[in-house]
Amino acid sequence: MNKKRILTGDRPTGRLHIGHYFGSLKTRLEMQEKEEYDQYILIADVQALTDNFHQPEKVRKNVRQLAIDYLSIGIDPKKTTIYIQSMIPEVAELTVFYSNLVTIARLQRNPTVKTEIAQKRELFGESVTYGFLGYPVSQAADITAFEGELVPVGEDQLPLIEQCREIVRKFNSIYGDVLVEPQAVLSSEKRIKGLDGNEKMGKSLGNAIYLSDSEEEIRKKVMGAVTDPNRIRKDDLGNPDVCMVYYYHNLFSSKDEKIKVCEECKKGQRGCVNCKKQLASNIIEYLKPIREKRRYYEEHIEEVDKILFEGTKKAQITAKETMKKVKKAMKLDY
Repeated sequence: MNKKRILTGDRPTGRLHIGHYFGSLKTRLEMQEKEEYDQYILIADVQALTDNFHQPEKVRKNVRQLAIDYLSIGIDPKKTTIYIQSMIPEVAELTVFYSNLVTIARLQRNPTVKTEIAQKRELFGESVTYGFLGYPVSQAADITAFEGELVPVGEDQLPLIEQCREIVRKFNSIYGDVLVEPQAVLSSEKRIKGLDGNEKMGKSLGNAIYLSDSEEEIRKKVMGAVTDPNRIRKDDLGNPDVCMVYYYHNLFSSKDEKIKVCEECKKGQRGCVNCKKQLASNIIEYLKPIREKRRYYEEHIEEVDKILFEGTKKAQITAKETMKKVKKAMKLDY
C-alpha cells in the first residue's frame, strides 16, 4: 500500500505547552496511528535562527528538549520519523533553487509573513532579514524535499502552504512534472486561550502551562488565572462564561465536575480559590503520564540522541532521492 506522506514540525525556540498538545500534537498522534500515513516531523533549527540568530546555544539546547516533548506525549519513532532540519543539506539546496521562482513582492504580500513581521518589529525594527522574509521558500523546500502530500496546519498558516503550492506549480511548469503539490490539512481543534484570556498562548505572553511544568509551577500559574472581574466576594453570583478557570475546567475536568462548577459559580456557592485548586489538581493529574515519560527521557538522553540520529538518517536518504530527480530535471546532474 502506498502511504501518503505527512510533513509537519516545530521550531526549537521554546517548550511545548498545552495549547500545542490540544492542537497540532493531538493531530500528529492521531495520524501516526493510521496505516495510510507516513509521518515526518522536522525539528526546524535552521528556521529557528531567523529570529534567534544571536542565540545559537538556545536553539541547539532546545532541539533535544523539543524531541523529548514529542516522545513524552507519545510520538512513536517506530511510526513517525523525527529529524533535524540542519542535517538535511538538500533542503538548503532546494531553498536556493526556489528563490529564483519567487519575487520579493510576492513574499511581502504573504499574510502570514506580514503578520509575523509586525509581531517581530520590536526585535527587528524596520530591518527585516532575508532569512525571515524568505521563510515561505525555506518551508516549501522542507515539504517538497520529502514529497509531502499532506501538511497539517492552522488557518493562520494556510498562506504559507499556498505559496509552497505556487512554487511547485512554477517549478513543474518549467522543468517537468517532478515535484508533489502538497495539500493543507486544517486542524479540527480550536486554539486554546491563555490563562489571562488572551486568544493566543505563548511564552512571551507569560500565560501558558507547559508540558514540562512541575506541579508547583502549575499550581502557581492556575492561581493567577483570570476569573470573572465582577465577582468580588465569594458569595457574589458569578459568570462562568467569562472565567478562564471555568474555560480550563472544560478541558481538564469530568462532565460532572464541569456541571457542578458552573452551577455553584452562578449561585455564588463556590469560591474562586477552591475552584482554582481543584483545576490545578486536575491538570497535574492529566499531565502526570507526560511528566513521567519526560523524566525517563531526561535520564536516558542517549536514547533521545539515537532516535534523532536514526530519524535524520532515514530523512537524509529520502531527501537525496528527491534531489536526484530535481537535479536531473534542472540539467544539473553532472
